[in-house]
Amino acid sequence: MDPFRRAVQQLARLPGVGERTATRYAYWLLRQSPEVSTQLADAIVNLRTGIRECETCCDLSPLSPCLRCADGKRDPSLVCVVERPQDVGAIDAAGEFRGRFHVLHGALSPLDGIGPDQLRLRELVARAPDLREVILATDPDVEGDTTALYVAKLLAPLGVKVTRLAHGLAVGTAIEFADRASLARALQGRLPL
Repeated sequence: MDPFRRAVQQLARLPGVGERTATRYAYWLLRQSPEVSTQLADAIVNLRTGIRECETCCDLSPLSPCLRCADGKRDPSLVCVVERPQDVGAIDAAGEFRGRFHVLHGALSPLDGIGPDQLRLRELVARAPDLREVILATDPDVEGDTTALYVAKLLAPLGVKVTRLAHGLAVGTAIEFADRASLARALQGRLPL
């Protein structure tokens, strides 16, 4: 196969990249100095060899334990459970959470063949004796809700307080433009003033 077509096919495998964008990327790479392609290829190879799962939280990191787990200023008894490594960065960027994390690497989805054994649940249960609260920050969809309920039932006998992120209206949303599901969640999760 011709090298250009092969490059386009491989670039098109990236999420959100179709054939037109992949073609644009391939032409861009051809216009750059050879070092750019080499550096890009090296970075991709090193991504696979230089990143591992943290032995404590299962986040992806070049170090184990990761910097968040090693940070003495974070509360080790407060853990936020998320589905994906990128969720850690999103919650951390909000600047309100000073505990630690646990990454499940997915959500329960029997139709997709993802059961409890495919998630990092054993690692979470192993941490339970040292925890005072687990915040479930799974996605607000069927799989995320199912996963949150499963984790809550799994941790209940261990005496750990389990909470769930609030769901509902986004800040700045006009009520008239909110969808029914968001309004229903906002009403169910209302808080006293």
